[in-house]
Amino acid sequence: MYVPEYLFFTKGIGIHKEKLASFEIALRDAGIAHLNIIEVSSIFPPTCQIIEYEKGLKFLCSGEVTPCVLAKLQSSEPVRRIVASIGLALPREKGRYGFLSKHNAFGQTEEEGGEYAEDLAATMLANTLGLEFDVNKDYDERREVFRMSGKIVETWHTSQGALGDETGKWTTVVVAAVFVHGDTNAG
Repeated sequence: MYVPEYLFFTKGIGIHKEKLASFEIALRDAGIAHLNIIEVSSIFPPTCQIIEYEKGLKFLCSGEVTPCVLAKLQSSEPVRRIVASIGLALPREKGRYGFLSKHNAFGQTEEEGGEYAEDLAATMLANTLGLEFDVNKDYDERREVFRMSGKIVETWHTSQGALGDETGKWTTVVVAAVFVHGDTNAG
């Protein structure tokens, strides 16, 4: 059984005439191009701890199969606004899992994309915890319901946005929540 002990966040941008190369450059900018990334769904394990990027990388070695939640978006349209975001919602009760959400969009700012991803993660957690709320209310109103319940302790997001390359080269944005296990012998 593999349950990650740690998680770190990273993000990057890549620009290249080839779509795949643009993605690889974005992963390199994020510091994770040397890994074999496996995309996983949205569960933040109950005993997992968030650590700094630099510490997380020390647990990983080149070629390692590495689970992560990955948000990405690519465009070759000049000056097209793109954003990739990951949201996080953690429950107050110890021993319960939290949620990570990913979101990518055209035309949104980093803040708009991040707030959307955070809202999505909080909504998924609230549904799991049985909180009643009106999905038609805006996130600020629902966030207050979530916080007042005392069941959700923290929500958070990170985003990477960009404008598409002016010359029409592929532009890629990535955000990753990278899971690591502390007892690896990487280094």
